[in-house]
Amino acid sequence: MIEIDWAEHAGRLRSVAEVEADWNAGVAGSLVRDGDKVAVDVGCGGGGMALALAKALPDGAMVVAIDADPDVLEQAREHTAGLVRCELASMDDGAEPLRQAIGAPADLIWASASVHHAGDQQAAVDALASLLAPGGRLALAEGGLPARSLPWDLGVGEPGLELRLDIAQDRWFKVMRESLPGSVPMGYGWTEALTRAGLTEVTTRSILTETSAPLSAERQEKVVEAFRVRIGQLTGEAASGHGHGHGHGHGHVEAGADWLSAEDLAAWKVLLDPESPQYLGRRKDLAVLSVRSIHVGHAPR
Repeated sequence: MIEIDWAEHAGRLRSVAEVEADWNAGVAGSLVRDGDKVAVDVGCGGGGMALALAKALPDGAMVVAIDADPDVLEQAREHTAGLVRCELASMDDGAEPLRQAIGAPADLIWASASVHHAGDQQAAVDALASLLAPGGRLALAEGGLPARSLPWDLGVGEPGLELRLDIAQDRWFKVMRESLPGSVPMGYGWTEALTRAGLTEVTTRSILTETSAPLSAERQEKVVEAFRVRIGQLTGEAASGHGHGHGHGHGHVEAGADWLSAEDLAAWKVLLDPESPQYLGRRKDLAVLSVRSIHVGHAPR
């Protein structure tokens, strides 16, 4: 059984919103269309995309940021600084609470790494699609490729440490999905989910982001902190900071959950210890390479 306490992640999600400002701005600019008046960020986290949409839309347009956790929503409210209306609602409750939170049909709905936390993902996509104005777009940021930051051989532990962490998180994600109330398997991809929701012109665009080594000191520490969060996910131990990977978040795990080998855990302990000579934060060969996919469907006119 895995439960996620989103209040514990509120500060981390705010940090992510700040780090990803440029990425959000670029994506928002590509999604906004002339004539858009209402845009929504569902599962808004720290409010990064909501703020980017507010800046990309013309004066007079309305942006609504929606999240199911009040602590997370408060971080989004602070980050968006009055440019966005923040509302408390959950996709798990169906379309009507979301509709009431928005107050008008939406020209654009953005949902990033949030639908996969709904027990019934297809029902969540259906609900979001029902909120669109004629010709409106639903954009789901889900999937892509695992991010890469480390060399294959770190000189600590067995080579391929980051690859095995990805595999462990994938197994964790399966259990997390099965632990959700009302969990329903979805045995097909996101484009099919959008099509089944009645949307048309469904496409996927994947965005590659790369920051070469050596990273700035600030970016490097955020990469290291992201690994702390990921290891904390698998061990059930709280991470000390607010890093972020574009994986699945983390939560409380059953004691003794065997996600990583003892050897790999020992290697991570060394790599994440600031007092260790092998501390990742002192290496000059860390980078950031990620590929994130955005699936877009259009409501019939």
